[in-house]
Amino acid sequence: MASPDGISFSDNSAPGRQTDAARAAPVAMPGWLPLLLGFLTAVGPVSTDIYLPAFPALEKSLNSPAGSAGMTLSAWMIGLAIGQISMGPLADRFGRRIPMLIGMSVYTLGSVGCAMAATMTEMCLFRLVAAIAASASIVIPSACVRDLSTGNDAARLMSKLILIQGIVPILAPMLGGIALDYISWRAIFWVSAVYGALCVLLLLRVFPETLPRENRRELRPLSLLHRYLFIARERSFITNALVWGFCGFLSFTYLTAAPTVFEHIFGFTPAHYGMLFGLFAVCMIGSSQINGALVGRVSSSTMLGWGITFSIIGAIALLVVVMVAEQYLGPMHHIRPVMLIPIVGCMMITLGMTGIIGPNAMVGALSNQSQYAGSASAFAGTMQYALGSLASTAIGLLPADTPMPMAALMLFAALMMGVFAVMRPHNHPPAV
Repeated sequence: MASPDGISFSDNSAPGRQTDAARAAPVAMPGWLPLLLGFLTAVGPVSTDIYLPAFPALEKSLNSPAGSAGMTLSAWMIGLAIGQISMGPLADRFGRRIPMLIGMSVYTLGSVGCAMAATMTEMCLFRLVAAIAASASIVIPSACVRDLSTGNDAARLMSKLILIQGIVPILAPMLGGIALDYISWRAIFWVSAVYGALCVLLLLRVFPETLPRENRRELRPLSLLHRYLFIARERSFITNALVWGFCGFLSFTYLTAAPTVFEHIFGFTPAHYGMLFGLFAVCMIGSSQINGALVGRVSSSTMLGWGITFSIIGAIALLVVVMVAEQYLGPMHHIRPVMLIPIVGCMMITLGMTGIIGPNAMVGALSNQSQYAGSASAFAGTMQYALGSLASTAIGLLPADTPMPMAALMLFAALMMGVFAVMRPHNHPPAV
C-alpha cells in the first residue's frame, strides 16, 4: 500500500522491518514503571467518574437547572477528543516525558479552576482545558509500552494498564459519593489538583524518557491531515470505528444522565449512586473478561454481533419499562420500589455488552491499519469522545425530570451500532 504522506514506510509512523531495525533497542524497564504508567493513565477515568455523584450538588451550588451539570461532562469529552488526536504526534516529536509533564501541569491548574468556579460556564471552560491537557497522560503511556517492550511482554504490560483502567471506574464514583457525605463537591476537584501535582512530581523525579532522540520524527501537520483522510476512506476502519464511537455515545449518555435519574428522580444518596455505578462497571468488566476467555474460539465478528444484539434488546426493554411506568404508574419518584429493579436490570444488559463491543470493534477498525495503527487508534478515540460529547450535550438539553431521554438515547446508540456493524465489509478479522 502506498503511503499517503508521499514518504516510505521506513519512518516511525508505521511498524515494519525497516522501521523496527531503525529503532534503538528498548531501554531497561524498572519493575515499578508499569505501576507508574497505570497511575498516570488513570487520570482519565478518575477525572471522568469521581465527580458524577456530585452533579445535583454542583447544579444547586452554581444555581443551574437540573441536568445542566452534564454540560461539564460534554466539555470534558470535547477536550479529550481534541487532545487525543494531537498528543500522539507531539509525543513522537518531543518525546514522552515533556508532553506529559506539561499536560499534567496544565491539568492541575485546570482542576484548581474547577474547584474555584463560580458559574457553570466557568466550570465548563476549566474542564475543557483540563481535558485537553490530561489527554497527554491518557494517550502517551500506551506509546511508552511500545517503546519499552514487544510481543508478549508488551501484551502483559498493556494488560496491567487495562486492569487499572477497569478498577478505577468502579472505585472513583463510590469514593466520590461517600466523600460528598462529608465534604463539598469543590473538595473533589482540589483532590484532582493534588493528584495532578503528584503526577508532575513523579514525572520530574523518577519517570525516564522512553523514546530515544534518534527515534523521534518531525511534526508535519499537512502530512498528518493527509494521513487521517487516508485512514477515514478505508471502509473497515470507518464502519468499525463508528461502532466503537456509538458504543461511547451509549456509555456517555448513561454517565451524564444517571446521576440526575438516580439521585433526583429515585432519591439515591451520592454514596448509594456510587455503589450502583460500581455495579454497572462490574458488568462491563465481567463481559470484557468473557470476551477475553473466548479469544481464539469465537470470531471477533461473531462476538461483536452478539454484543450489539444483546445491547439493542436491553435498550428496547429499558425504553419499554420506562414508557409503561410513566403511562400507567404515574410519576417515577412515586414508583421507585416497583420499577427500580427492572430499570437497573435492563441497564446492566445494555451497558454490560460494551465490554464485548468495544474491544472487537477496535480489532476490526485496526485490522487493515498496520502501517498507521497509532494514528488510526487516535482517530477512533477522537471519534468516540466527539460522539460522547454529543450525547452529554443532548442529555443536558433534554428534560431532566424523567428517565425517558436517557432510555431513548441509549436505544438510538445501540441501533446505530447495529447499522454500522451491518455496513462493515464481509472480510472481517477472524479472531480477537
